[in-house]
Amino acid sequence: MTKKMQFLSRRTFVSGLGVTALAAPTVLTAQALESVSRNVAAFKPHDWQDHFDAIGQGILLADTGSRFLQHWTADGEMRIYPTSVPLSEDLTRTGYTEVIDKKVAPGWGPTPAMRERNPEWPAYIQGGDPRNPLGSHALYLSWQYYRIHGTQDTRKIGRRSSNGCIGLYNEQIEEVFGRTPIGTQVKLL
Repeated sequence: MTKKMQFLSRRTFVSGLGVTALAAPTVLTAQALESVSRNVAAFKPHDWQDHFDAIGQGILLADTGSRFLQHWTADGEMRIYPTSVPLSEDLTRTGYTEVIDKKVAPGWGPTPAMRERNPEWPAYIQGGDPRNPLGSHALYLSWQYYRIHGTQDTRKIGRRSSNGCIGLYNEQIEEVFGRTPIGTQVKLL
């Protein structure tokens, strides 16, 4: 096998997984991690031990560069989800936080900074409204205004498209929501 054939490109990786990689979480094996890590353009998974002392109730690690969320449960199972990330560096907050609340069909109101940038936006949108940018479920972080949430607009996933939050497909945030207790450790890179 030639080096060119051994090289796992991002296109090959995604096309090999098909729609499943975009619509379902991926549980990677050590062999798959080795293949992916050889490709400098591909997602590079993180080890939770490089960021936290203990797994505790679980860990959410959002990599804004690769636009993926890694989720470890308390029993050590890890899943990977594609995300949307903030539009620009000035909207991106990085560091350690934790999940302090969880809501199904959360309501949404723009932050004061969002209202300043977009005065035409409504002051509040009820949960369940298709215009609501928080989607079906939201994990509230200890940082004011920051969330890990679903989205009605699936075109945003895999892009720089948010005002600071981490967005997932509604089906995937529902899964993460169900597996994430309040107190789960979070880090945004």
